[in-house]
Amino acid sequence: MNRSARIFVAGHRGLVGSALVRRLTTTGHEHLITRTRKELDLTNQLAVASFFHKEKPEYVLLAAARVGGILANATYPADFIRENLLIQTNVIQDAFANGVRQLLFLGSSCIYPRDCPQPIREEYFMTGPLEKTNSAYAVAKIAGVEMCHAYNRQHATEYLCAMPTNLYGPGDNFDLQTSHVLPAMIRKFHEAKTSGGPVVLWGSGSPRREFLHVDDLADACLHLMSLPSERLSGIFSHDAPPLVNIGCGEDQTIRDLAILVAEALGYDGEVCWDRSKPDGTPRKLLDTSLLNGLGWKPRIALSDGIRDAYRWFQSQEGAPKSQPA
Repeated sequence: MNRSARIFVAGHRGLVGSALVRRLTTTGHEHLITRTRKELDLTNQLAVASFFHKEKPEYVLLAAARVGGILANATYPADFIRENLLIQTNVIQDAFANGVRQLLFLGSSCIYPRDCPQPIREEYFMTGPLEKTNSAYAVAKIAGVEMCHAYNRQHATEYLCAMPTNLYGPGDNFDLQTSHVLPAMIRKFHEAKTSGGPVVLWGSGSPRREFLHVDDLADACLHLMSLPSERLSGIFSHDAPPLVNIGCGEDQTIRDLAILVAEALGYDGEVCWDRSKPDGTPRKLLDTSLLNGLGWKPRIALSDGIRDAYRWFQSQEGAPKSQPA
């Protein structure tokens, strides 16, 4: 993507979209196209068609999605599958109809089977049952991957599907009812630190998870979009979907993650584990050898990233101020 290209970042106010905008801005891209949800409802087919016809973006970064943690997925499965299917169907179709040169679809590692061999390779896609706690969301994202693959096969497009591991960082959702594990931990430890109460965490703490700072994800996405077509030729295959895993290649238990968060926030109180709550998938570690072979590796260590995310959380209106350790 040259710096004068017209680039539509769908979902620019979310965790991933805002990181993409930050990265594009710092690298000198001059024509970013963004719309708030109020300005453009991506679930509205006519509105999306009108937007693409008027704006004519050359590149699309599809980061818009309805996302959430275990509780949100269990509570609103119909909303998760309906909204995500509508968003990605509308955007992908109108990107094609209006001659978009390249599209990057942001998926999720939850598309892979629950009991995948570890680390998870791109080829394990669609080889087994999904994790039940977020299957509606996962099926929607699987449909997006298959849609990109279908357009590539039928229309010779070059639509990429980036599958990030668990993300965190500035712009994250810290609502305890809808957030993912790491921002939820930061919020809980922060509130316990300011109130003096114990921290209660879900499950046993034994599942293993991989975490990537969202700024590293944005850097990886733009790295992929900047590669010449010949470097990506193996990804655009008729036989396999155009998947690229994005992660750091390392994981830790949720219990060890809690220790890192406590250290970053300077919390030395009690931590309790509520084993009546679900653990989710036992382990999710992505194999990132394909991405590494394309010349990209992460830069931000998890301990540094947690401190960065906590500083952002404190900066938001209504968050009591205290300094991380």
